Amino acid sequence: MSSPISIVFHSGYGHTAKIAEAVAQGSGGTLLAIDEKGDLSPEAWERLAASRLIVFGTPTYMGNVSWQFKKFADASSAVWFKQGWKDKLAAAFTNSASVGGDKQSTLYTLFTLSQQHSMLWVGTGMMPSNSKAATRDDVNYLASFSGLATATPSDAGVDEMVPGDLKTARLFGERLAAVVRRYN
Repeated sequence: MSSPISIVFHSGYGHTAKIAEAVAQGSGGTLLAIDEKGDLSPEAWERLAASRLIVFGTPTYMGNVSWQFKKFADASSAVWFKQGWKDKLAAAFTNSASVGGDKQSTLYTLFTLSQQHSMLWVGTGMMPSNSKAATRDDVNYLASFSGLATATPSDAGVDEMVPGDLKTARLFGERLAAVVRRYN
């Protein structure tokens, strides 16, 4: 049986894809990549229709989703018109080069997309690592609650991503799987 979780994402340089993979490791979800032209295969659209939970993922570029993800979001209006995702669970993640980087604007855009589709939102459910002893490798160091937020320095390769962010992404995936089990 295939996973009831689909992770639909765009990744410009591979960093967001690595976060998507970590979310999939934790959730058992299926990865559905939006290509460089902003397109998703017909099979991927069918997979989204069959999913119980859809996780949206995109890098934060200039304070919002990538244009490729926006193209996908706009294309989802055909699903919206039929209320095809109504009452499905939704969650999201984003990655950018800066620790702040206006990622909350991106997460809010993804939340709004889910609400346009009449979906039910799932946040991270994680306490922040915000004590003096906290380090960048701790879980939820960026202290995001509405969705998963990660940061990768602009000159870092995919193999140099922050281990704490990857662990946070796996734990986020585990939470999503638990929520699906609970509300299935």
